[in-house]
Amino acid sequence: MKKRWISTVLCAAMVAGSLAGCGLKSPDAAPTTAAETKTEAANTEGGGSEAADTSDMEEVTLVMAEVNPLDTIVGQTDTAFKEKVEELSGGKIKIDLQASGVLGSENDVLDTMLGGGGTIDMSRISAFALTSYGAKKSVLLSIPYTFVSREHFWKFADSDLAADFLKEPDDIGLGVRGLFYGEEGFRHFFTVKEVNALEDLKGMKLRVSNDPIMNGLVKGLGANSTVVSFNELYSALQTGVVDGAEQPIANYKSNAFQEVAPNLILDGHTLGAIQVIIANDSWNKLSEAQQNILVEAGKYASEFNRKISAEAENKVLDELKASGVNVVEVSDIKPWQEACKEIIESSTADQADLYKQIVDMQ
Repeated sequence: MKKRWISTVLCAAMVAGSLAGCGLKSPDAAPTTAAETKTEAANTEGGGSEAADTSDMEEVTLVMAEVNPLDTIVGQTDTAFKEKVEELSGGKIKIDLQASGVLGSENDVLDTMLGGGGTIDMSRISAFALTSYGAKKSVLLSIPYTFVSREHFWKFADSDLAADFLKEPDDIGLGVRGLFYGEEGFRHFFTVKEVNALEDLKGMKLRVSNDPIMNGLVKGLGANSTVVSFNELYSALQTGVVDGAEQPIANYKSNAFQEVAPNLILDGHTLGAIQVIIANDSWNKLSEAQQNILVEAGKYASEFNRKISAEAENKVLDELKASGVNVVEVSDIKPWQEACKEIIESSTADQADLYKQIVDMQ
């Protein structure tokens, strides 16, 4: 609890003065892990680009929101993107990265961006976060047990199909557009009480975001879905408002959920696909050269994410086991898939051909 109190104080300090929008000061924190991986990523295609001639480029600061801490997989990916943008622009484009949810929950941030508030230019979001705002294609990325492996996801992320998915929010007039994809590992359930099998989840109150797919998943597993803001999840677990929730392994540990819910069952129901989006108003204010820098930095950050995700996740899992967390392996995933059959079929019926294209990429 002491660590969470300190985190709250730090977050409050970061919020002070944030209402000035683009005048926010970016945190100096950078990834403290995977440094060698970062160097390697810089030497891959698109990662080793030198800064262009930016002598005539106007200076601009873009505020970027992140709900998780900077030491998570997504936080490190954000930082890699920020640093590459600033490198390629010769410091003319600054990314003001505000992490740990200081700008609000994911939905709060999206409401601000889609509402044209102008105080948040960019955000790292769950790839399917825009489904509740009308992005139909993104629904397919949240269907339980769609991606059978990381390799399967990256085949999708590297495909022309992924480019179409990133364009969808702009195509349907949401006022934002996707820049690049990444992932933060498979998502698993964790609970306050001990769990050893699917049957142990029955009747539990499991926290979900306000998403119909997740609600259908939890219902199929015999549990009760409860909508709770991510920022309130720790206390909700601590006070019994919910009995469990689900997150990628790295986020589970970084947010100290193991302190109040020390049981982790590795069902891997959804791959935690992520994307970085930018508001159209912010994008359109940039010159073509500036836009190209964001695209190039996005390619670099995506490749960086690909390189660190599995290694970081395995390291965290070993740490959790060593600390006494009850980690349960799921040897047979078929009963879980069968339990989710109804929500899988109902959620893909109107895009069956498109969904099959994703499934067939495995």
